[in-house]
Amino acid sequence: MKISIIVTIKKEVLDPQGNVIQQTLKNMGFKSIKSVRQGKYFDIELDETDKKEAKKVAEEISKKLLANLIIEEYKII
Repeated sequence: MKISIIVTIKKEVLDPQGNVIQQTLKNMGFKSIKSVRQGKYFDIELDETDKKEAKKVAEEISKKLLANLIIEEYKII
């Protein structure tokens, strides 16, 4: 089973990389950009057929390795 996990910086945490990307886009002529938040995207293939078990594994992977829960949040899709 394939799972996807998106990790992003929490809204209340400053995102300097997102700010640099936003400013660069504006400098390139994309004047309508209001904000940019950067993150990480993971595709993980599991040897699992049960959706509940796959989600449980994805939760554990996210909490233990992929996301710094102090400043980041994650979504499993």
